[in-house]
Amino acid sequence: MSKRAETSLLTDQVYEMIHESIMNGDLPAGSRLRIRDIAAQVGTSVMPVREAIRRLEEAGLAERSPHKGAVVKGLTLAELVHVYDVRRLLEVEAARLGAARISPGDSARMQDEFDLMRAAIDERRVVAYLDHDEALLSILYEASENPVLVNTIRTLWQQCRAYKIVGAEGTVDTTDDDSLWIFQQRLVEAARDHDAGAAAAVNNESLINATERIKVQLAAQDAG
Repeated sequence: MSKRAETSLLTDQVYEMIHESIMNGDLPAGSRLRIRDIAAQVGTSVMPVREAIRRLEEAGLAERSPHKGAVVKGLTLAELVHVYDVRRLLEVEAARLGAARISPGDSARMQDEFDLMRAAIDERRVVAYLDHDEALLSILYEASENPVLVNTIRTLWQQCRAYKIVGAEGTVDTTDDDSLWIFQQRLVEAARDHDAGAAAAVNNESLINATERIKVQLAAQDAG
């Protein structure tokens, strides 16, 4: 294997390791990405780590911070509003198209993911909850038969994963709050009935609710 190919492979491995840590919350917003520490942890030179961090910056998952270097991208109210406004534009339409075209088998798969999602909530497993939520939505959105739309939405999910974790963690222990699952339940029902209008309305309401919940959590973090 050439040195360039070996470096590229190592970069991919480092990128995936850091990416997974960000997605599962092990590296929360603001965490420093110390190049030499990561290189020592992985057992590689600093070059693949630098390149992996550059790719994370391009993906919107890392940023440069004064006096700190590279860090996991921080959370801001402005970005929250912007990202979730764009999600509403795309995901309301994806739900509308998907509900009109989804098959009975895929509706049943959505129900399966919903059941797994509810179990994750009961067990306070936030990352598993988010994974099953995204799997449920992916089934519906893929039924739209528009792969560009679906891939764009998935990219946004990665960029706002930290916000999702904050919102879910702030709600999962609130026993009288059903906002983590009630919209998905209604979405499964709308898909089963091929009710495109209802699916679009549910998604719109769900994303507005999520935005407001996360705003409250960000305000509480700033106050603390």
